[in-house]
Amino acid sequence: MAERERDSRRGRRRKAASGSRPAREEKAGREKKPKAAPKPRPKARPQSRARTRAGAGTGGAFGMTGTRRAALLAMVVCALALSIAVPLRTYLAQREELRQTTSSQETLRAEVGQLEQRKQQLADPAQVEAEARRRLHYVRPGETPYVVQLPGDAEREQDDRKPAAQPATDKAWYEQLWTSVAAR
Repeated sequence: MAERERDSRRGRRRKAASGSRPAREEKAGREKKPKAAPKPRPKARPQSRARTRAGAGTGGAFGMTGTRRAALLAMVVCALALSIAVPLRTYLAQREELRQTTSSQETLRAEVGQLEQRKQQLADPAQVEAEARRRLHYVRPGETPYVVQLPGDAEREQDDRKPAAQPATDKAWYEQLWTSVAAR
């Protein structure tokens, strides 16, 4: 209401001032266009409406409520999780496989090193002869081999020659097969 009173006072002042001006302007030889009336200002909106438009829970960004925004956020998070899950699982599986392969390679390299060392040992003819004598009981021509038996060696040798299982009784071949399979 105070604004209307100010506007009306300004208008009165202009009218009063415009009455005396035409005489001056005519002297100067200029014609002045009358000014347009000021546009009325729109009424100020209550602050509560302005807040609701800004997103205080009813409209919000993109015109969605809080529940809809939460649902949209949940869907986006699920989509990201699902799009990351498969490559991540593949990455972890490949990393584990690489770890196993690396340990396998280290074991094989150690074994190769041992075999190379053994190969160098067997390249020596004296080493080959010693192995043949020890493991195969070879002798050179003209040598006399002796086998020394100690008192406990005879029993141990008989135990080594005995079969692990008792001899089969008089059964058909398929019964013997069945009992051998069933025993395991």
